Amino acid sequence: MKTKILSLSMVSLIAIGFTSCGEDVKKQTVEINTPKEIKKSEKKTADVADQDFIDGMTGKVWHNYLEIKMALTNADAGTVKDVAGEMAEAFSEERAEMKSLAKEMAVTDDIEKQRALFAQFTDKAGPMFEDALSGGTIYKKFCPMAFNNKGAYWYADVEGISNPYFGSKMPNCGSISKTIKK
Repeated sequence: MKTKILSLSMVSLIAIGFTSCGEDVKKQTVEINTPKEIKKSEKKTADVADQDFIDGMTGKVWHNYLEIKMALTNADAGTVKDVAGEMAEAFSEERAEMKSLAKEMAVTDDIEKQRALFAQFTDKAGPMFEDALSGGTIYKKFCPMAFNNKGAYWYADVEGISNPYFGSKMPNCGSISKTIKK
């Protein structure tokens, strides 16, 4: 009799176990994101592999600078706004002019205005990047046709040309004017 009760108890426990597992399986859900949600959640980052700087602020600004350059090359004004806002927060008060330019990029949706501000920012930030570089290589590049043939510079972490001032219109316009190695 004890064996029958013990067996019945075991069968009951096993049945309850299977039933409860079945209930858990029924409660499982799968979340499917739309391509728009996936794109929004992906953080586009620049390839910052071999540059080191003497201070964290310059390293953060460099990383953001490369993200903005990529976004301008892809004519993505929204990303420029977001990253420029992040970059503005990284500046100390001694870099007020660069902080102001970053804030201006962060509040406009006009890609051409962002490109003009990026050129101004590059003029101010370039010497900071060059002086603070402690390891790796950065490239100073020049596009002679930017801004009605006045020309404009930008910095990059790779030798290849991807022009932030013309984007897909003239992606390869420009040349390396200076290689900075430390």
